[in-house]
Amino acid sequence: MTAEPSQSPVTEAVRSLEVRWIFPGQLEAEVAGWFGRFPAATESREDTYLLDPQLPGMSVKIRGGGALEVKVYRGSPGILEVAGRARGRLESWQKWSFPLSPLRQDSADPAGWRAVRKRRRISRFSGPIVARTPGLGGEPRCEVELTEVRTRGQDWWALGFEATGPADLLRSALEATAALVFAQALPGGMQPGPDESRSYAEWLG
Repeated sequence: MTAEPSQSPVTEAVRSLEVRWIFPGQLEAEVAGWFGRFPAATESREDTYLLDPQLPGMSVKIRGGGALEVKVYRGSPGILEVAGRARGRLESWQKWSFPLSPLRQDSADPAGWRAVRKRRRISRFSGPIVARTPGLGGEPRCEVELTEVRTRGQDWWALGFEATGPADLLRSALEATAALVFAQALPGGMQPGPDESRSYAEWLG
């Protein structure tokens, strides 16, 4: 979740706790149906990630051609484990978003950058386990996204959780949301694990 652009040129930093799994191949209809139990918004966009120079502990991307987003890794508080359903590495991030004039769309990636097309299904939880309920200012929120990804002519898909809000409530919010989402197992006995658990920046690098 990116902070809404404000009157100032730089938005306020947002702290988040995230876990994401990225898988090769096209998203199967059964997985989309599994996620469809929850109300979800859909969006398509192209993000362009900076790969060279490598910036350890940072992720830099142009988000949808309209914002420069900088994320700084703040360490891992441990492992998310939903018994028998999923296991992945939790990552703490701090991010800033800078408004940007729309870029020219060229056929090739700019030198050092990689374009990633995403079609995202996003369910938003607050409180943290009531889908699509507007949260109060002091409540944690957790976004869950199921994303079809395409880059360099290859298809991938990703399942991610991102909690924002008061720092001391982020882990409990993410864990409660994950327990709700994984209350029904993924089709085919699929269990997302540590080998697939990574950020987009780590995956691309």
